[in-house]
Amino acid sequence: MSIEWFLGRTDETMSGTTPIPEPPGLPFIGNLTEIERELPLRSFTSLAEKYGEIFRLRRPGSNVVICSSHRLIDELCDEKRFVKIPRGALEEVRNGVHDGLFTARPEEPNWGIAHRVLMPAFGPMSIRGMFDEMHDVATQLTMKWARYGPEHPIDVAEDFTRLALDTLALCSMGYRFNSYYTTELHPFVAAMGDFLTESGNRPRRPMPSWFYRKEDAKYVEDIGMLRKTAEGVLEERKSSKSTRKDLLDAMLNGVDPKTGQHMSDQSIIDNLITFLIAGHETTSGLLSFSFYELLKHPDAYRKAQEEVDTVIGKGPITIEHISKLPYIAAILRETLRVDSPITMFSVIPREDTLLAGQYHVSKDEAMALFVQKAHQDPAVYGDDAQEFKPERMLDEDFNKLPKNAWKPFGNGLRGCIGRPFAWQEAILAMAMLLQNFNFVAHDPTYRLALKQTLTIKPKGFQMRATLRDGLTPTQLEHRLAGKAMPQEAVNGKAIGDSGSSAVGGNEKPITVLYGSNSGTCESLAQRVASDAPNHGFKVTKINSMDTAQGALPKNQPVVIITASFEGQPPDNAAHFVSWVENIKDKTLLDGVKYAVFGVGHHDWVQTFHRIPKLVDSKLEEAGGARIADIGLTDVGSGDAFADFETWEDGVLWPALKKRYGTSEDVSNTSQATGLSISISSPRTSTLRQDVMDGLVVETRTLTAPGEPVKKHIEIALPSEETYRAGDYLAVLPVNPKQTVERAMRYFHLPWDVHITIGGSGMTSLPTNTSLPVQNILGAYVELSQPATRRNINALAAAAKDDKEREALEKLADESYEGVAAKRTSILDLLEEYTSVDLPLGAFLAMLPPMRVRQYSISSSPLWNPTHATLTFSLLEAPSKSGHGKYLGVASSYLDSLAPGDKLHISVRQSHAAFHLPQDVENTPIICIAAGSGLAPFRGFLQERAAMMTAGRKLAPALLIFGCRAPERDDLYADELAEWERLGAVTVKRTYSRAPEKSGGLKYVQDMLREERKEIGRLWEMGAKLFVCGSRAVGEGVKDVAVELIIMGEKKKGKEISEEEARKLWEDMRNARYATDVFD
Repeated sequence: MSIEWFLGRTDETMSGTTPIPEPPGLPFIGNLTEIERELPLRSFTSLAEKYGEIFRLRRPGSNVVICSSHRLIDELCDEKRFVKIPRGALEEVRNGVHDGLFTARPEEPNWGIAHRVLMPAFGPMSIRGMFDEMHDVATQLTMKWARYGPEHPIDVAEDFTRLALDTLALCSMGYRFNSYYTTELHPFVAAMGDFLTESGNRPRRPMPSWFYRKEDAKYVEDIGMLRKTAEGVLEERKSSKSTRKDLLDAMLNGVDPKTGQHMSDQSIIDNLITFLIAGHETTSGLLSFSFYELLKHPDAYRKAQEEVDTVIGKGPITIEHISKLPYIAAILRETLRVDSPITMFSVIPREDTLLAGQYHVSKDEAMALFVQKAHQDPAVYGDDAQEFKPERMLDEDFNKLPKNAWKPFGNGLRGCIGRPFAWQEAILAMAMLLQNFNFVAHDPTYRLALKQTLTIKPKGFQMRATLRDGLTPTQLEHRLAGKAMPQEAVNGKAIGDSGSSAVGGNEKPITVLYGSNSGTCESLAQRVASDAPNHGFKVTKINSMDTAQGALPKNQPVVIITASFEGQPPDNAAHFVSWVENIKDKTLLDGVKYAVFGVGHHDWVQTFHRIPKLVDSKLEEAGGARIADIGLTDVGSGDAFADFETWEDGVLWPALKKRYGTSEDVSNTSQATGLSISISSPRTSTLRQDVMDGLVVETRTLTAPGEPVKKHIEIALPSEETYRAGDYLAVLPVNPKQTVERAMRYFHLPWDVHITIGGSGMTSLPTNTSLPVQNILGAYVELSQPATRRNINALAAAAKDDKEREALEKLADESYEGVAAKRTSILDLLEEYTSVDLPLGAFLAMLPPMRVRQYSISSSPLWNPTHATLTFSLLEAPSKSGHGKYLGVASSYLDSLAPGDKLHISVRQSHAAFHLPQDVENTPIICIAAGSGLAPFRGFLQERAAMMTAGRKLAPALLIFGCRAPERDDLYADELAEWERLGAVTVKRTYSRAPEKSGGLKYVQDMLREERKEIGRLWEMGAKLFVCGSRAVGEGVKDVAVELIIMGEKKKGKEISEEEARKLWEDMRNARYATDVFD
C-alpha cells in the first residue's frame, strides 16, 4: 500500500494531461465518508456540481471516476474503447442473480446464450401480444383508485410498484402476484428492496465484514426469498404443461442459435429475478416521476389529457392507440431525462486512454456514467436543462439530439433488453389513468424527496384521483371492458361531477374554492365558510381550486379566492387555471354562477392580479355567469383581510341575497358568538402538517451594537428536505411572548390554563382538544393582525360605554384608514376601549390563523446539503398605534431561538429565474443587494467559492452591496473578502451613513451607475442580473437600468423614450434579470 493511498490521495499527472479532480480523502477509507448511506445520489450530485464534469473517488481497494457531461459520456459509450463490467452495487447484485443478463461479465457464456434466446421474445409482435394482459393489470389499478374515492391519498410509488410487478410477472411468466387484492405487497417485493439497498451499501462499508454480521444474515435471507419465489414460478410452469408463448416459455424451450444450447434452470432462475428486479423497479419509478412532474406542470398535464381525449375518446384503449400518443411518449422521455430511475452505470477502459484528450484513465479503472446529471447538461439542453419540458422530446426534436445525449436504458449491446415492454406498459397506464381521472397532489407543497435502492423513486409522494365525466366506479368498469355503461343517475349539475346539492334546513348550498401558497387566501375562504350560515348558505365544499378542475357545480354559487405570484397561479390552483384558460367550448360552463376575489402584490406591475382577473374573465367566456363584481386587494400596500371583508359585506353577500332570495341571521352577525370555550387541565399537543421540525444549530448577531439588528441562524433541515441556492425557507412562527402575555392579561387567564375549543362553525383552530391557552394564542392565531371594519363593529356592539361605542363606530367608518396605517390590532383596541366586554371565543374567531413567513436561504447545499442558514433583520420599533413596541412576528421568533431549539419549517422553491445559471463557466452574474437582501447572494457566492476551491473555472461575478458603514453592518465581510481572494466575486460596496468611504456613493443604484462600463461588459458576455432588497432598492435599480438602456440605445444612434426603455427592461424580467423584493 502506497503512502499516497494511506493519506487518501494520489498524484497521477502525466505530461500534457489534466489531473482529474478529487475530494480530499481520509487514511485507509479514502472518500467513503463523502457518500450518504441513505441517498447516495445527493452526494454524487453535490460532488458533480462542485468538481465539474469529472472527478475521482477513492475507496479501499478500488477507484471510480464519475463523468457527468455529455461530451465525456459520448466517449464512454464507445464500446470499442470501453466495456461494461459489473462493479460496485451491480457486482454485489451478482450475489443474488449471478450471471443474469444485467450482471454478467463479458467472458461469461450464459449472457450470450440468454441474450440470443430472449431477443425474439422482446420483438414487436411479442410485445403487442402482451397488450391484453397489460390492460388487465392496468384495469385493476384503475378500479382500485376509482373505488378509493376522491379524498383518499394514493401512495403513488407503491401502487405503481404493484402495477409493474404484476404486469411483468403476468406477461412474462404467467404468474399472478395479485398485488391489488392484498393489503401488503408480496414478500418478494420487500426482500428485493432490502436486497438492492444492501447491495448498494456493501461497496461503501468502511469496516471489516464481521462488523456487518446482522446485515449479512438479512442479505442472505432476502436472496433466499428471491430465489425461492423464482424457483416456485419455474416449477409451476414445468408441472402445468402450459402452452403459453411468453418469456418463460422462451427460456425453457428456446435454443441458442449460435451454440445450440438451452438455458439451464439456474440461469432461468437468475434471469427471472433479474427481469422482476429491473422491470418493476424502473417502470414504477418512471410512472411515479411522470405523475409528479405532470402535477407540477399543469400545461403538460392538460396537453396530455387532451391528447388522450382526442385519440382515444371515451372508449376502451386498444393496441393501435399506443403509437398514436406522441405527447405521452414525450412526457415519458422527458421524465427519463430529468428523473431517470437509473442514475448511473459503469464501464471500464479496455486500455489506458485519454478522455476528451486530456484526462488520463487506466485500463480496468471503473468509469461511472452519471447519466442523470449528464441529462441536464446545458451544452445539449440549454439554460433550462433542469426544467421539465416535454416539447423538447417530441419526435422531431428528440431525433435531432446529439448521439448518446439520452441514455436512460443503458448503452449498446448491454442496453436494456426490455425497453419495448416497459414503453408499451407505461404509455398504456398513463393513457388509461388520464382518460378516466383528474388528479391533484394530496399535498400541493410537496417537494420531491427520493428513496434510493438500485434505482430511485419519489418518497412520500401522494395524490388524489377524481373520476371524470361524472362516472361511478361501476360505469367505469363497463367502460374499461368496452361494454355499454349502466344508466346510473348522472344529474349533470356539475361539469363531470354528479355530487348532490342537498343541505339541511332552508340554507342554500355554496362552494368555496381557494388558490393559496402562504395561507392567506385559504384563510379568507374559511372566513366565507364561517360567515355563510349568517347569510342563509351552507358550504358543501371548501377546497383548493385544483379539486374543481373540470368539475364546477352548476346547482350552487361558487366563490373563488386566489392569489397571483409574479403572474403565476398558486401551487394548488395551477391545474384549474390551465383548464379554464384553454376551454374551447364556449358553452361548457353554462349554468355555473361564480364570484372571484383576488390577492396580488403591486411590485409585479406587469402581472398584478393576473390570475384572479384571468379566472374571472375565462369563466364568463366559457358560459359562466358572474354573480358579483370581482374583488381585489394589494397585500403590498393594504390589508387583505380588511379589503376582503369590505368586498364580502358590501358586494358578495348582497349579490347572493338578491339572486337566491336568502335572508340573514341577524342574531349571529357580530362575531361575538364565534367559538365556545371550556377550561380543563390535561396537557396535549398538536402539530401543523405542512411543515416539519428543523433544529437550530447556531445563531449569531452580524451587526455592531447600536445598529439595527441583523442576525444569522443555521438550521439542520428535516431529513427529507433539499434545496438550491436562492430558494426560500418557510417558517411557521410563534407570536412574541410579550404579545401573548398582553392577551392573557386582558382575558385574566392563568399561565397554565388549558382550553378546549368547540363550535359548529368552520375554524382553522384545533377543536375538541384540550390545549394550553399559551399554545393557542402563541402558535395558532395572528395576534398583531390589524383590525378590520367588521372586527371594530363587533367591538362597538360589545362596548358598554356609549362614548366608546360611538368612538369605535367612527373608527370603523370614516377613521378606518388610520387603523390600517397604524396597524392597530384588535388587542390594541381592547386595551384602549376598556368597556368592551368581549368573550375569548369571539376574540379568537376574529383572528386569522398563523401563517408561514418565507425567508431567502443564505447558504448553498455545496456547503452543507443538510443545513441551511437564514440572514434576517429584527423588526422592532415603536408601535404606530401607540401601544408599546411593534414586534415583527417571525423575526422576533427567530431572534428568540437558541442552539438546540426546534422550529417548524419547509423549503419552498423560488422562481426558476432566481437561481445561478446552469452554465456557470460561461455566464457571468451581477448581484445587487442592500442589508439582509444579501441573503440569497451569500448562497450564490458560497456555491461559486466551493466550485472554485474544487478547481472549476467560472465566469465573473460582481456583487454590489449597500449597508450603513464599514465594520458596523457590513454583513459577512470576512467571508466576502476570502471569496474575493479566490476569484469567486468582485465586491463593490456603498455606505449610506459613510459615503466618503465608498467614493461618495450612498446607495447601490449610485454604484450601478458608477460601474456602468463593467456592467455593460458583463452584460455583453450574457450576464444574468439579480436584485434583492426593499422596494426602494428595487425601484432605484430599475430607474438606473432604464437610464442605462436609454444611453445604450443612444450610442447606437437610436432615441427611445423612458416609457419604451421601461418596457424593454420589463420584457427582460426572468430572462436576463430576476428580482426578489420585499417590503
